[in-house]
Amino acid sequence: MDRNKDRRILVCCGTGCLANNSYNVYLKFKERLSEDAEIEVKPIMKSTGCNGLCEKGPVVKILPDEISYFKVTVDDVGEIVEKTIKNFETVDRLLYYDTNSGKRIKSHKEASFYKGQLKIALRNIGEINPLSIEDYMERGGYKALKKALDMKPEDIIREVELSGLRGRGGAGFPTGVKWRTCSEYKDQPKYVVCNGDEGDPGAFMDRSIMEGDPNTVIEGMIICGYAIGAHRGFLYIRDEYELALKNVRAAIDNAREKGFLGKNILNSGFDFDLEIVRGGGAFVCGESSALMASIEGNVGEPRAKYIRSVERGLWDKPTVLNNVETWANIPPIIINGWKWFKSIGTEGNYGTKVFSLVGKVKNTGLVEVPMGTTLRQLVYDIGGGIINNRPFKAVQTGGPSGGCIPKEHLDIPLDFDSLKAIGSMMGSGGVIVMDDTTCMVDVARYYMNFLAEESCGKCTTCREGIRTMLHILTNITEGKGEMEDIELLKEIAETVMEASLCGLGKSAPNPVLTTLEYFKDEYIEHIADKRCASGVCKNLTSYYIDENKCIGCTICSKNCPVGAISGRLKEVHVIDEDRCIKCGTCAIKCPRGAVRIGGMKVEA
Repeated sequence: MDRNKDRRILVCCGTGCLANNSYNVYLKFKERLSEDAEIEVKPIMKSTGCNGLCEKGPVVKILPDEISYFKVTVDDVGEIVEKTIKNFETVDRLLYYDTNSGKRIKSHKEASFYKGQLKIALRNIGEINPLSIEDYMERGGYKALKKALDMKPEDIIREVELSGLRGRGGAGFPTGVKWRTCSEYKDQPKYVVCNGDEGDPGAFMDRSIMEGDPNTVIEGMIICGYAIGAHRGFLYIRDEYELALKNVRAAIDNAREKGFLGKNILNSGFDFDLEIVRGGGAFVCGESSALMASIEGNVGEPRAKYIRSVERGLWDKPTVLNNVETWANIPPIIINGWKWFKSIGTEGNYGTKVFSLVGKVKNTGLVEVPMGTTLRQLVYDIGGGIINNRPFKAVQTGGPSGGCIPKEHLDIPLDFDSLKAIGSMMGSGGVIVMDDTTCMVDVARYYMNFLAEESCGKCTTCREGIRTMLHILTNITEGKGEMEDIELLKEIAETVMEASLCGLGKSAPNPVLTTLEYFKDEYIEHIADKRCASGVCKNLTSYYIDENKCIGCTICSKNCPVGAISGRLKEVHVIDEDRCIKCGTCAIKCPRGAVRIGGMKVEA
């Protein structure tokens, strides 16, 4: 019996792995297997979406053996074929090294990064070829649509309402409430819209779903269309997401061919079709009303929130708009029922949430966990802890308008309400981890700079308020700050939050307000002491060597890129401040912690 009969080789071809040459790994496998006459029954080859552990790519999984290889190169393919495919042996050096246990692991499912996860929105990603609708159907795809078409629209909406699903795009508004309100507008056109304009720095949740499992989004939108009585939908996809655009476009074409889109879907008498609109290239177009203005061909500017899109949305008609992850949750809810979904998570925050875990954490990547999972579990159990085991300082959640959470709140549950209570927010799910080398004043300045560029400028408080906060923060990081700036920053931030028109302006002050609340001592240090303890703000940083700790190992001088450090072996070294470019390499490389950070050099 040939054990290759049921073998599958899955090569991750998500964006992260593609950047590391995974497609050539995939092609090399196909070439090598086709040429090898000793393998009579060839394993099935598939290129899949993101497996989550992005920094360890390219990822290759061999099923049903449950073998996972990481950082695979084209040169590794021959060895994998010889050892694993032909002789059923593992290539140990390519197995996953678990940073928590310190061991090599055969199956990725045994790794701490994956064990704490529960995948609903990501259930198919990394397991199917996103260009194959047959792969999606083999894993239960479009069964939810078939079931929904046999249900009354009212029963579908009730199922979504009872599930407690809240929008995963940021605000957490109850999805079922949107659907019901929109359905009540009879005898006029209605629209279904997917927000795929993911613009947060460090966020790639929606991108990965569109690239790796586009059919689940399409199926969710069709079900909504049937439930509310809409016959037309739009997927608004960020213009830079070329792979997502390609895979969604192919999925729409395949769905039409199978009768899941178009006229008389599955002989039900229901007509529904979808089209793609490429994003307008502006961060503000992720806001619902600005997004719909962009679809209409207008400038992507928001409008007042008292006009709700479920009443007057796209072309002034009732519209349901949800983000990619929200749509991906609809088919499982219809198949498994609202009680199943509501059994996951915490009170008022049901189901799972997808996070992009990035920054100073050992295991970066795409993570899906039950609502209520703590920040500590995410960073340490799944993320493996801080790189080089440095002290944890903060995380920034919810994109550029999210808050910075200090170590005192490491045990906070990750859900909409808990994060809001401490001045942050869930947002779309970006989690940026920071260690003690991060300057929190500079973090606030960085996000204000981003938001100042991305503000559409329609309302004065947002346009001028953010730029004024940026100006003050820049002055502080350059050593020009005054103590009065702290209260002034808080006053402007509260005004911008209160008076801005859309969600961008209303949430933009969060990085400023949370850093002022939790890291006020750093602001005072920058202003009063003219010192940046993290060594980030160059004007407020100088380096010197503690003569009581230096052992003259010469490591610092060997690694200094400009030769600013002098000293003989086993003698105390000295840094020439005039030549020093303040890169911090010496402080990072010193094994004794002898390199210290001082403040601004004050002229006599």
